[in-house]
Amino acid sequence: QLSLLEDAGFGGVLLYVDPCDLPKTTELADKAFMVSLNSGGDPSTPGYASIDGSYRQNRLNLTTLLVQPISAALAKKIVSLPEDTVQKDRCIPLQLPATGKKIISLNIQSITTYKTISNVIGYLRGAVFPDRYVIVGSHHNSLNSYGGQEWASSTAIITAFIQALMLKVKRGWRPDRTIVFCSWGGTSFGNIGSYEWAEDLKRVLQRNVVAYVSLHTPVRGNSTLYPIASPSLQQLAAESQSFNCVEKTRCPGSNVSSVQIQGDADYFINHLGVPATQFSYEDIKTSENSSFLSEALFPVHTTKTEELDPSFSLHETIAKLTGQVTLQIAIEPVLPFNALDIALEVQNSLKGDEVDIPQLLATASRLRDTAELFQSDEMRPANDPKERAPVRVRMLNDVLQSLEKSFLVHQAPPGLYRNILYRLDERTSQFSVLLEALEHYKLHQSNETLQAALADVLNSINSAQVYFKAGLDVFESTLAGKK
Repeated sequence: QLSLLEDAGFGGVLLYVDPCDLPKTTELADKAFMVSLNSGGDPSTPGYASIDGSYRQNRLNLTTLLVQPISAALAKKIVSLPEDTVQKDRCIPLQLPATGKKIISLNIQSITTYKTISNVIGYLRGAVFPDRYVIVGSHHNSLNSYGGQEWASSTAIITAFIQALMLKVKRGWRPDRTIVFCSWGGTSFGNIGSYEWAEDLKRVLQRNVVAYVSLHTPVRGNSTLYPIASPSLQQLAAESQSFNCVEKTRCPGSNVSSVQIQGDADYFINHLGVPATQFSYEDIKTSENSSFLSEALFPVHTTKTEELDPSFSLHETIAKLTGQVTLQIAIEPVLPFNALDIALEVQNSLKGDEVDIPQLLATASRLRDTAELFQSDEMRPANDPKERAPVRVRMLNDVLQSLEKSFLVHQAPPGLYRNILYRLDERTSQFSVLLEALEHYKLHQSNETLQAALADVLNSINSAQVYFKAGLDVFESTLAGKK
């Protein structure tokens, strides 16, 4: 939103979270909050690691806009919303009256300083595939008064998981793949710790990371379990959710979705094309509130961990779900990824009247056919111990590990993921880059942006189809050679 306002020539912005988008169980309307304008990593070293000797670009300001977050109560006062327009049975979003006009003076003085940010990294080496990594990521706090509950929950769960694993390790157990535990620093300022670590080790991570399991803000509410997973991991996330549900009659349905998530999974999803998943508890469904809310950091005293989860049962559930997904990826001989789910997600993202391009639909159909062949001809035999030749398993896992890399576009509109498999929110099922391009087309009456977005989507789908087909051809050649 800020980038669009900047392009349109605005000078200043007052950011607020509308009362209709605030969780109903918290009193945040009169609270100020913080939001980072940093898109990721050290802004003075874009695209490369911020290490000793790196050239630091002079970027004192991240935007030409004057930006000031304000509380919803102050926004309401500025808008001067009449009391009689607020109805008890429904919430009306704040809106400046058509005839209204306000003059606001902004004088913002920001000071840029450099600080050292630390990550805490530990690992449990795999016994069979030590060069394949499953990353479990949490974050620790770098602010005195903001976001404390979020990092405390994150740290508590990853610590409990590590303690449980160590009991197994002491009895001689080892996972097949290496599990890397990461507690990131600088998350609140734009995922700085994870970006810089990953940029420093980019070549290694591109080759070795198979999945990222996120523990970013795992307990931010206490009413709804909200699982998010990239398409290839949706089935695994749904199965884990069902397995850990004790009271089967009250178990929620499989509601795993692929929407953009906040936090340190960003670099792994958007720059490395790594499948990712996250379980969290919310106050209200994400589809009912603004996607901006998760980027806003409110003072820590507004949501105490003890108030959200006094018995820590929600934390225990997240720990079990996270642990089970992590272990299955780490110990299964064949990676539990689903190629067909990617093809189905692509077809679902092309439904609707907005985009009806025969060539796109035909390419998506070919992708589904190839994915079905791949799933039946390769996955099932590889999971049969009698046919589980080590070379075949390794080749298959190499293909599965890179299923989603085809869907990384070179550049996405500000605020949207480069990985086009992720939607902006649950209210839409179409490709976000296409919806954004359609809005641009309506505004400027120029189809250049739309054609570029269509080309990106078409090339991504075709690239994935070719990738699956190449995987099938390699396996057929290998088997023919053995015979």
